[in-house]
This record gives sequence, structure tokens and C-alpha cells, in this order.
Amino acid sequence: MKVIVIGCTHAGTAAIVNTAKLYPEAEITVYERGDNISFLSCGIALYVSGVVKDPEGLFYSSPEKLAELGVATKMRHDVIHIDTDRKIVRVRNLETNEEFEDTYDKLIMTTGSWPIIPKLEGIDLDNILLSKNYNHSNTIIEKAKDAKRITVVGAGYIGVELVEAFQMNGKEVTLIDSEDRILNKYLDPEFTAAIEHSLQDHGIHLALGQTVTRFEGENGKVTKVVTSKGEYGTDLVILCIGFRPNTELLKGQVDMLPNGAIKVNEYMQTSKPDVYAAGDSCAIHYNPTGEHAYIPLATNAVRMGTLVARNLVRQTTPYMGTQGTSGLKIYENNMAATGLTELAAADANIEAEAVTIRDHYRPEFMPTSEELMLKVVYEKATRRIIGAQIMSKADLTQSINTISVCIQNKMTIDQLAFIDFFFQPHYNKPWNYLNTPGLQALPMIEVKEAVAHI
Repeated sequence: MKVIVIGCTHAGTAAIVNTAKLYPEAEITVYERGDNISFLSCGIALYVSGVVKDPEGLFYSSPEKLAELGVATKMRHDVIHIDTDRKIVRVRNLETNEEFEDTYDKLIMTTGSWPIIPKLEGIDLDNILLSKNYNHSNTIIEKAKDAKRITVVGAGYIGVELVEAFQMNGKEVTLIDSEDRILNKYLDPEFTAAIEHSLQDHGIHLALGQTVTRFEGENGKVTKVVTSKGEYGTDLVILCIGFRPNTELLKGQVDMLPNGAIKVNEYMQTSKPDVYAAGDSCAIHYNPTGEHAYIPLATNAVRMGTLVARNLVRQTTPYMGTQGTSGLKIYENNMAATGLTELAAADANIEAEAVTIRDHYRPEFMPTSEELMLKVVYEKATRRIIGAQIMSKADLTQSINTISVCIQNKMTIDQLAFIDFFFQPHYNKPWNYLNTPGLQALPMIEVKEAVAHI
């Protein structure tokens, strides 16, 4: 069996390693146009801030490690054309400019995503940077050394983590986003308001609800960001607007979402059975809505890459879908979310209700007992749990993984009330804080109706 893998980050590495172990007789060739593989891009902010001193720890594989598994890894090789009917790929060696063709029995597309770059006046000025890969992170660190004022455009996870990192390094930081609040895709307003206050308390300027219209500069370097509401002097700009799947190679050959994300079935097959896809290049099955969605996360990527290998020869292990579960630490706040926010449920035309609790996570008689805020969102008609968010100065983020399992198994808010959780004063209360939203959501029982049944 001849297997070609295009792209080697999270999904690609998982697919390659598992394919090599499951099918030792397979001839596996990897084409990667970059000069490194398996970089944990979620660690960029930690690297920039100095928390991670040695970037080698952000790589979890290498061409040498793959070679030990019998895999031929072709670095700096760009696949420029794919013919899925003839099962042929055309490749350009970026070092020599030589072009050649290769054939496959199975093709694995793990081409990932690339940052969205707006077509704005001044976008080509020096010191306007992206934040995606290892080379980007090194450039950011080098350029930031001489920058006093840094502007981050985009208030998603990466943008918010970067402004914290820059502030901790003593920079004057501005965060710009066209939405009127940060992290709007992941958290509801009561959570984002608290994080915004924390950012502002640390001196970060929030320029929200305004869109960048152009960049201005002097001597070829950016000096100003102009938005729909103001102007911001700057020495360095980091674009964190979002990501777009790298799928042009298969455009018109397999089914895709409107944004170009490849659609796959539960066995990671595209609409061409011998072409598989995983990671940021494709859509996931989103359990809260039951629809395809584009949610580029490393967790989704490694799961899907592993499933590609397990289903490459025959359908053995179906994908259970995802809830888009994620976590974040910004200054003193630990937060995590899974599934739909209350606002996202409304946007998805799901009639939902929510319960929000504010409590101490363990008994107040303990030496410390941090407060927490937990919100659980559920579908009104079925009472099925469809989302949750938590935030606390104590690290309670792992509890959101429990709610993720509840969503995946289509559990109701009423069942959440009575799930068996242990009690120990070091960790929680007799009624675990995860039970509490379920208890509060329980429907009232009419007294007359209850007495009539006695």
C-alpha cells in the first residue's frame, strides 16, 4: 500500500505515526513545504513571554523520528497539483525547483490552515506579522525586542494570550477587534467582561467594536493602525484575525464547506473514498448542533489524524464528533468552555436556556476557597446539555471535560443534577458544583399533582 501524506503538523504527525505502526508494510511518503514539523503553535505565547525557554520542547516529532518508523519525509517539498481520479500528485522541490509526479493508493490531506490576511492599504509594511508557526514565533520575539508599542489585531485565544505575554514583557499593548467584546466565540458576556477588566487592570488598551481600515508607516515600517473609530501608534502589529483551511489543491474534487473546509464522514473519508482528511484542513462533526463546523483545534487534529490511520484500510473506528472543548489562562483567571454559548445557540436557531451559578468550589471553612462562575446551556425542548463555561482563580478547568462527555452522550440538564461525584473538603462540597446547575434547573413539581398520586 502506497500512502502519501501532505502536511505534517498535529493531524499529519498523528496520521503518519499510527499508519506506520498499524501497516508496517506500507510505503509512506510525507510532503511538507516547511522546514520543520509537528510544532505546537498553541505554545507560541508561552515562548514569546519567556515561560518556555527552550523551543525544542514545542516539537514532538522530527524527520529523523519518522525515518525510524520507515517513513520518507520530504521537507521543503510543495505539492502543487492533485489528480484524485488518476491518484497522482505533482510536487515541487523548493530547494532545487525541480518538479516531479508521485502516485498513491491512499492520500491523507493534513494541510492545516493559514492565518487570514486582510487586503488593506499598508498590509505589506514591515513589522506587520503573523502568528502561526515556529518561524513566525522567532520573528515576533526578535522584532518585539526593539518595539515599545505593540498592537494585536484579533481578540480570539491567540490574540488574548499574546497581549498578556507582551504586557508581561513590559510593552505598551493595544488589542483591536471588530466585535464589541473579546473571546466572543468561546464565552458569554458575563465571562468576557471579567477578563476584559483584568486585561485593562494590567494596562492593556482594548479597542473593541472597531475594524482596521488601513496601516500607515514611515521608511517602509508600520507606525500607525487606523480603524473605523480611531488611530493607534505602533511599532509592531500581530495579525490574529482567524484561520482559513489550506484546501485549494482539492477544490472542485471533494465536498467542502463554503469556507473551503473539507467534509469527511465518520471514518475521515472525503467524498473520494481513497482521499482522507484531518485537522485544520477539514470540518468536524459538531455534536451540539449535529452539523459540520470549522473548529481548528489541536485536540481535534490529533484525534482525527489517529482515526485516519485506523480507518485507512477498512472502516474500524468511527469519529464520535467534538464539542470544541478548550481552555485558557489569562493572568489570575482559569477558564474553559465546551459546546455552544448561550449567544451561539441563539445564532444557531436553537431555543436554549441556561443556568449560571456563582459559588465557592469547596467549603468555606477550608483555609482558602476560591469563587467560581459556571454556566450550563441546554436545549429548552429536550433539556439536552449543549454547552458550558467555567472561570475561577482556582484551576477547575478539567471539570469542563466532564460536561464535554455529557454533551457527547446527549445527557440532560436534569441528569447532571444527580451524577455521582465524590466529596472531599480539599476538593469540593457534598453537592459538587457541577451538580448545582442541574439542581437549579429541575422543573418544579406541583404540590396538588404530587399529593394526588399518594
